[in-house]
Amino acid sequence: MTTIGKRQAELTQLVEEALRAQPGCETARVPAVHELPHVREGRNWEIPQVILGDSLISDVDRAVMAVQRRLGRAFHLIAD
Repeated sequence: MTTIGKRQAELTQLVEEALRAQPGCETARVPAVHELPHVREGRNWEIPQVILGDSLISDVDRAVMAVQRRLGRAFHLIAD
């Protein structure tokens, strides 16, 4: 399966929009996605931190896993 390459700013925006669309995560923010070192294929990025805002950590935790799984199947991070 091939994925679409996105630059860091672009992928961060997609991830934040997808996270905020999840129930209970409307105020959460993603400062940036980070590249996973030594990963050659597939999802080569992670969401290392999320600013919760008024969201509950349990809602954000669930949403981060779902967003990483869904968007990781579609996009990979390319160097800026």
